[in-house]
Amino acid sequence: MQLGMVGLGRMGDNMAERLRLGGHSVVGYDRNPDVSDVADLAGLVAALDAPRTVWVMVPAGDPTESTMAELRSLLSPGDLMIDGGNADYTDSVRRAGLAAEAGMGYVDAGVSGGVWGLTEGYALMVGGDAEHVERLMPALETLSPPEGGLAHVGPAGSGHFTKMVHNAIEYGMMHAFGEGYELLAASELGIDVPAAVGSWQNGSVVRSWLLDLMVRAIDEDPGFESIAGYANDSGEARWAMREAVRLAVPLPVTSAALFARFVSRQDDSPAMKVIAALRNQFGGHATKAAEDDDGSGAEA
Repeated sequence: MQLGMVGLGRMGDNMAERLRLGGHSVVGYDRNPDVSDVADLAGLVAALDAPRTVWVMVPAGDPTESTMAELRSLLSPGDLMIDGGNADYTDSVRRAGLAAEAGMGYVDAGVSGGVWGLTEGYALMVGGDAEHVERLMPALETLSPPEGGLAHVGPAGSGHFTKMVHNAIEYGMMHAFGEGYELLAASELGIDVPAAVGSWQNGSVVRSWLLDLMVRAIDEDPGFESIAGYANDSGEARWAMREAVRLAVPLPVTSAALFARFVSRQDDSPAMKVIAALRNQFGGHATKAAEDDDGSGAEA
């Protein structure tokens, strides 16, 4: 089939390439003219045959909002828009309604696979009306791995809700691996940490692609000397926590992993300063600045 791809970054460019390798025709647009096939969104729409299909892969929030609004003004009834970014599912439900009012189709696709998706395929969690998903199926089947990984999970919004949960789980898994690595490295036994972690890749109940990537990262930079202990979050875990509060679903692992990322951005935690000062006030515990700290760690 013929598609337009908006956003040719790390994900969008690889997805466009995988689609082309699968025999599809893709017209790409990006703000970077060096990688774009057309000058602007109007040029993208003009280059596509009706009824058009346009897949958007831009960051969540204002970039997606403005792109979708402009596309609605350029596309025609019968055209189909796909949001493949990590959008808040509530925005996806609203955008689907706006598309329907204009006589257009809308599909929200949660996409997982990162930079490896070009060769390995992408897990796709798709939300939308059955007729729109069916129309998009040739492209979805090309993007997904041949052994599976494609699911129409429900109506508009459900694709991004599912991806939100997926990424919340990912937060917890990543943090658990990080904690395990740190504990191994802190042991006085002189454990060969790369060998220990590598042993989990076969036969272990924790074997996974994330573990394989962790082993790869250790091999490339033992001790992670070139990497700062700073981690951003892209929004999905925050949205998951919001939904957990709304639905009264306990997510202690996700919340701990999310807050740990916040901690990573503090050079010297104000909260920990308060804790250290309070320990000193009620129990006379030495602060970090004191050279006579005996390290007992006893609380009053």
